[in-house]
This record gives sequence, structure tokens and C-alpha cells, in this order.
Amino acid sequence: MTPDKPYNDLIPLPPERSMIETLPILRQLVNSSVALAELKGLANILPNPNILLNAVILKEASASSEIENVITTQDKLYQALSADTSLIDPATKEVLRYREAVLYGFSFIRQKGFLNTNSIVSIQQKLEENNAGIRRLPGTALRNGATGEVIYTPPDDYDTILELMRNLEEYLNDKDDLSPLIKLAVQHYQFESIHPFYDGNGRTGRIINVLYLIIHGLIDSPILYLSDFIIKNKSDYYRLLQTVRISGEWEEWILYILRGIELTAKQTINQIKDINRLFIATQEKIKIEAEKLYDKELIELLFEQPYCRIDYVIERLGVSRITASKYLKGLENIGVLESRRIWKEILYINTNLFALLKN
Repeated sequence: MTPDKPYNDLIPLPPERSMIETLPILRQLVNSSVALAELKGLANILPNPNILLNAVILKEASASSEIENVITTQDKLYQALSADTSLIDPATKEVLRYREAVLYGFSFIRQKGFLNTNSIVSIQQKLEENNAGIRRLPGTALRNGATGEVIYTPPDDYDTILELMRNLEEYLNDKDDLSPLIKLAVQHYQFESIHPFYDGNGRTGRIINVLYLIIHGLIDSPILYLSDFIIKNKSDYYRLLQTVRISGEWEEWILYILRGIELTAKQTINQIKDINRLFIATQEKIKIEAEKLYDKELIELLFEQPYCRIDYVIERLGVSRITASKYLKGLENIGVLESRRIWKEILYINTNLFALLKN
């Protein structure tokens, strides 16, 4: 594709293998694959997989939305999950919709084992809370936020978009002998360049990434996301997308995604180790300082829900409200929890875990 050729002549997949399996890409692929395999194995050391899943999805929801200039805080997100939802601010509601969309997609592929255009549309609908679906109106253009200059015009014919999405769907689910990590970089470029929706393309594309890893058996649950890496390297992300569009040169774009996978996997590995160390330390502290309050299932709950309601304890442990309150207040007395009134309810915060998750 040359610079003077219309951008909306998007080439269907796959690209030529010689362009996406260069020596630098194959070298980086080794490092990325090793890190991802270690993450997949290590994720099982936690006493309950939901501990990591809840933490990572909320962090990703916040980071992915931040790329689109939707800003909230981890504190607000956990509060919103644990208290009266009627008082949540619009930005936090939008970020929580991202979480809902991830969990919907995860549930879908666990049941079906694949992603198709309809499921991708459903993910976008949960993100945006509308039924606009695939773009039908022409005139969509991506502009430079600072100058207003049009930098990319995606395909704008409805039938062409559907055809490209069907092509992408085949590429997403085909299990050939090409590395899935290389294909992840290729499909992400293609989805963002098709730009099939009026809104929510970036966030939908980042959800597809993690679901793709699960479909191809590289991770077991949605625990690896590239949004934080993209935020820290945002200018490179958009520059390299544009390089592929203009010149068809794939190498630097694929290397960017592969490095992001390696670095993010290593960060998540460290987070798993930190969470596990804190879980063990919390167990020991309770055994030493308040042995009568020790209950492994209760501790797991406090790590799944860093902002814990009394109702969570009642439901999980099958105890009375008086007993649940006694447990939580007792753990507050030894410094494991900190109570805070949020709107009309008292929540008990696992402060050490929350501090770890924020970082």
C-alpha cells in the first residue's frame, strides 16, 4: 500500500509469511512465549483463581478506558462493586461495563470455543450500551487529536466491512502452524483498521486480544492485558499501526506487540508472587494474633473482594450477620482490615492487598 492509495482499501488476511516471520520477530517470539508459558503455569499457585482474575480485570478495565480518556480510580471501582450502584459516577460506570464485556466474552468462548462477528458485536454492545452494531453510514475518519488532520479512513461500505470481519473471524479461529502470538499482532492490527463500530473499537479490540490467547490455549483465563503497556508506549502504538497501513511493513508492529506480551506477562507473574506472599503472611498473622478468627475460606474471600461487605461473609461462610460482623471487626482489630463507611454501608478493606493491586 502506498501513501497516495486510499486507506480504506484494506487487504484481507493473511499477510505473506515472509513479512511476519522475520528473524528479529522469531527471536522475540521465544522470549514472549517463555514468559507467557510461565504465567499460565504460575497462575495456578494462588489458592483461588478468582483472586487474580478479579484484580487484573478491574485494573485492565481502568487502563483500557484511560486510553480512551475515560478516567476513574481503583478505589472508586472497588467501592462501586461493593456498595449502592445508584451513586456511581458516569466514568466509573463506563469502566465497569468494560469488566462486564470481558466476563461476557470469557463466558462465551468457554462455552463455544471460538469468537465470531456476532459475539464481537455483543461485546461492543455491552461496552457502549447501544445496539448500533456494525457501521452502516459512510464518513468515518480517524483524526490527529492535536491537529484535526485525517490520519486514516477505514472501510465505510457495510458489505465490505462484513466481508472483512468474516475474513478476520476465520483468521482468529484457525489453528494453523503459525505462532498464535504473531497472529495476535496481525489480527489486532486488522480489527483496529477495519474499525467496524462507531464507538468502542479500541476497547473491543483489546478484549479480543485476551480472548484470543484463551482460545489458543496460551492462558486459561483473562489475566494478561496490554493496555498498561500501550499507555506507556502510546505514541509508538499509533505510529506503528499507521506504518503498516501506509507501507505494509509488519516487523516493528509485531515486535512491539510481542515485547508488550513479554513485559506484561512478567509483570503479572510478579503480581501473582506478591499476592501469594501476602496471602500466606495474612494467614500466619491471623493464626498468631487471632486464631479463633482463622478461616481459610474467609481469607480467600477477603482477597477476592478487597472491599468486603458483611453480606459477602454471610453468603460465603453461611453464618449469621452477628458472626460475620464479629469476624470482620476482629480482623480490623489486628490490622488486617480497615472499615470505611461508603454511602450507607460499612465496607471492610484489605488495605495491604489494595495497596499491592494499585501498584
